[in-house]
Amino acid sequence: MRVIFAGTPEFAACALEALHSAGFDIPLVLTQPDRPAGRGMQMQASAVKQSALRLGIPVAQPISLRLDGKCPDDAAQAHQLLRSTPHDVMVVAAYGLILPLSVLTIPPLGCLNIHASLLPRWRGAAPIHRAIEAGDEQTGITIMQMEQGLDTGPMLAVQALTIEPQDTSASLHDKLAALGAEMIVHSVRLLEQGRTLTPIMQPELGVNYAAKISKDEAQLDFNLSAQVLHRKIRAFNPFPIAQAKFDGTVIKIAHAEIVPVGQVTAESGEILAANSSEGVLVACEQGKSVLRLTELQKPGGKRLLAPDFLLGFPMQAGQRFSFE
Repeated sequence: MRVIFAGTPEFAACALEALHSAGFDIPLVLTQPDRPAGRGMQMQASAVKQSALRLGIPVAQPISLRLDGKCPDDAAQAHQLLRSTPHDVMVVAAYGLILPLSVLTIPPLGCLNIHASLLPRWRGAAPIHRAIEAGDEQTGITIMQMEQGLDTGPMLAVQALTIEPQDTSASLHDKLAALGAEMIVHSVRLLEQGRTLTPIMQPELGVNYAAKISKDEAQLDFNLSAQVLHRKIRAFNPFPIAQAKFDGTVIKIAHAEIVPVGQVTAESGEILAANSSEGVLVACEQGKSVLRLTELQKPGGKRLLAPDFLLGFPMQAGQRFSFE
C-alpha cells in the first residue's frame, strides 16, 4: 500500500511515524512551508517535515493547492507531482491547506483524514481546544473520507476518548495523536487487505465549528464562573496561555483548580488569599465561586507554582485582577 501523507504539526507527525513503522510505502510527504518561529524568528521546518527528512521521505511544500488561488503555478506543480507519484491513498492530518476537488480525486482510493473530534461535534481548526472549553466529557478520533466541505465527509472509523477533569489541550493532544496514529494504521491496513471501509454519513444535527484559537481569547474575565474559567485555562494551555491583568502587569495562568466553597463576600477578580499554603484564591462571578491559581508566570519569567511565584511577585488579599 503506497501512501502519500499530508500534514504539518506534531499531531500529524505522530501518524506519519506510525505509518512508516507499520511498513507502508510513503513515496511523498506534503507539508506547509517553513515558518519563522521562536524568539529569534528563525525559519523552522514543520514537525512533519522534520520526521520525513529523518525517515528519508521526499518532501514537497507547496504554498497552495488551489489552481484558482493566488499561487496557481505553485499549485499546478504540486498537482503534477501528485499525479506523477505512484500511490494508492492519501492520508491527511492537520495539514492546514485546503484540498480542492482536483486534488481529492487524484488518489485511487481517495483521501483519508484524521480528525480530532467525534464528528460532527467539532469541525474546523481547533477541535481539541474547543472540546475542553465547552466542557465536553468526551472527544475522540474520526477517520473521515475527505470531500470538498469542511470536515463534512462520511465517517469510516470512530473511537471515543474520555476528557479527564485536569486534561489540558497539551495532554489531550498527545492522547488523541497516539489514538489517531493507531486508527489510521488500522484503516490503511484494511485497505491493503482489500477490505472495504464502510462510510457512514455524518448526522445533520450537532454540528459546531471549532474556530482557530486567537490570542485575544486568552484574557480571563472573572465575572464568569470558576467552572468556565477553569475550562478556558485548560483549553488555552499550551497556547496562547490564559492571562489576567494585575496592577497593570499581565500575568499568565497555566494551571488552576476549582475551590468547592460557598458564596463569599467579594468582587469578581478579588484575591481572597495569596500565600504558600493556599496559593492564589480568586473570587469569580461576584463571589459565587472561587478559583485557585496554581501555576503562574510574570512577564520575562518562568512558569512557577504559586508558592514560588509569590516569592518574587507578592500579592495580598483584597487586591484585584482587572479585565479590559
